[in-house]
Amino acid sequence: MSERRQLDPFITTYLSYVEDVERKTHRTVADMRCSLRRVADAMAKHHPGVPLWKLCLEDYLHWMDQAREEGASDGTIAKCLCHLRGLLNYACRTGRAKRNVLDGLQVQDSTPRKPPHVLTLEEAQRLVKACPSETFQERRDRMIVLVLYGCGLRTAELCALRVQDVDAQRRELLIRQGKGDKQRVVPIPPAVHTELLAYLLERRAKRGPLFRTEEKHVAIRAVHVCDVVRHAATRAGLEGKVTPKTLRHSYATHLMDQGVDIGVLSVLLGHRSPRETGVYLHAFAQQRRDATRRLPKRKGERP
Repeated sequence: MSERRQLDPFITTYLSYVEDVERKTHRTVADMRCSLRRVADAMAKHHPGVPLWKLCLEDYLHWMDQAREEGASDGTIAKCLCHLRGLLNYACRTGRAKRNVLDGLQVQDSTPRKPPHVLTLEEAQRLVKACPSETFQERRDRMIVLVLYGCGLRTAELCALRVQDVDAQRRELLIRQGKGDKQRVVPIPPAVHTELLAYLLERRAKRGPLFRTEEKHVAIRAVHVCDVVRHAATRAGLEGKVTPKTLRHSYATHLMDQGVDIGVLSVLLGHRSPRETGVYLHAFAQQRRDATRRLPKRKGERP
């Protein structure tokens, strides 16, 4: 196996800049590092010794074609280009490059999206009922399921929640570390709010992780959250793989079933644009059919 190449020191400096100055999260910086390493390794095979900011547009177009031949999706290529543009802009500002050759180059993600796996309302109710609440740890795990489904959080967002992120008076959660380093506020449903207040009273803390481990009292990790959801699904007798993302998908789909506007839902989910939320439009299939039936069949006929 070939030895892993070291990133160019200038790229390392850029990544430190976006983390320390632009205040990007560690997760975002790690994603950027992965993208830049991927492109740098590919370019080194054809342009050894040439830094990324010295390559021309034709070099990048050739890389895009080769990446597609190797099975990379348009979404992956688009993400790499986004991270590359940031690096090249930084190279221009620091005098390493005269211009950003990728400025304005966009890749449309044409990958077909499948409707996500979601629970029915009845299955979601069974899942919550299957969560016991006799011990504090069981009540914590039940609260994890309630917040995932009731607020539509990503796993990482739930793990990062702090006690002080709960606004009990406004009945809101402050999501500090959303995807793309975006903060947002999510309303807490009444039923979840009631149990959350009881959990906070028992938790007896004004600061620190909202959900922590029993042993070391540190914030729970994603693997713990996945275990909690999997065990609850097993107790509920739900078929198929049920993950924290399943609960987020179910939250979004059930809100759309209730007629929540896609723009509002996009904000609640922390999406960059309503286009990302379009994956949930499958929930409107029956509504669209019902709407067309209301149209007049002949000119002048009332619906």
